[in-house]
Amino acid sequence: MDYVEIARAESERGELVLRERRSADGPPVLELRANGAFVMDTVEVSTERALATAALALVEQPRDVVVGGLGLGFTMHEVLADHRVERCAVVEIEEALVGWMRDGTIHHGPALLADERVHLVVADVAVALAEARPASYDLILLDVDNGPGYLVHAGNAALYEQPLLAAAKAVLRPGGALAIWSADEAPDLDAALTGVFGNSEAQPLQVLLQGRDERYWLYVARVAVGSLGE
Repeated sequence: MDYVEIARAESERGELVLRERRSADGPPVLELRANGAFVMDTVEVSTERALATAALALVEQPRDVVVGGLGLGFTMHEVLADHRVERCAVVEIEEALVGWMRDGTIHHGPALLADERVHLVVADVAVALAEARPASYDLILLDVDNGPGYLVHAGNAALYEQPLLAAAKAVLRPGGALAIWSADEAPDLDAALTGVFGNSEAQPLQVLLQGRDERYWLYVARVAVGSLGE
């Protein structure tokens, strides 16, 4: 197996590397790493697709959707495959990753971004949610890190705490939902969601990865129909 670096960038959060795994018996595989840690690749995309599918099923009419975290674009791709979605705002803090998606360094990026429903925002998702208009979205998917117990960046701990959760609630319409992906059970997140929304549900996500059955978690909180997300 050969590894070929495609692109590298530095930010205040550290190092971001895009590389290809090349072998004689298959096509190249694009891989994203942050500070030396594997984040995702273009082979094992079941988790991203399962997240999007499960989240979209939470809302009857997910016309306006926020995806927190661009990654390699597979969560966004699954959201756009739903004909009910009229607008998909994707918030990504790493400007280099957005650039690689736009310029074709991530080869499937330009085709995904050609969809007129996509609005790509380079920002911290906490800031983006705080600045969004109240009651302007039906669904928020947060896949920015691995959950509160397996942080890639220590600063992302705030994503799972009450101030950000309250900001998310404020921009959701009645009947809307917030869905947060976690690599493991997260009772503190469950409690924080209940404190802000008055409800929380932990949904197991069964995913087949490299022939292994893996279980991840989707933490869901809803805004009641007839209420305001304030």
